[in-house]
Amino acid sequence: MSTSIANTTRRSAEAPEGGNDFNRRIIAEFRANGGVVGGPLAGQPLLLLTTTGARSGLPRVTPACYLADEDGRLAVFPSNGGAPTPPAWYRNLTVHPEVTVEVGTRTFRARAAEATGTTRDRLWNRQVAADPQFATFQARAGRPIPVVVLTPLGDPA
Repeated sequence: MSTSIANTTRRSAEAPEGGNDFNRRIIAEFRANGGVVGGPLAGQPLLLLTTTGARSGLPRVTPACYLADEDGRLAVFPSNGGAPTPPAWYRNLTVHPEVTVEVGTRTFRARAAEATGTTRDRLWNRQVAADPQFATFQARAGRPIPVVVLTPLGDPA
């Protein structure tokens, strides 16, 4: 993504926030409170992921639970709450793998890549141990839930 979304005013104008009221509220609360949210996501490791729309080419922001991995990488899990299809943001990053990540008050660019094999299994097992509802999501989905690793790029967002 060539457009910087480092300041809040530009974020609001350039990146449509979430596809529903719940996501819009979480995004606003996250940004207003330095990455901390309450309600059903209180205490969850949460980030905001800005992808580029696969068809529209427009920036899209969505909250996602994450797992910190080695070397500053983060893993996200496109579970879609256990729906049979992954969320739209997953398709977006498979077409446009360069994303912007907001964690706490930090914003950075990253490259998204799907984990496979033992790396996928290790990260998935760690996530299920940290948050058992992800096992429920996978059972409900009837599909393997992908594990996507976000590797920070050298330049800031």
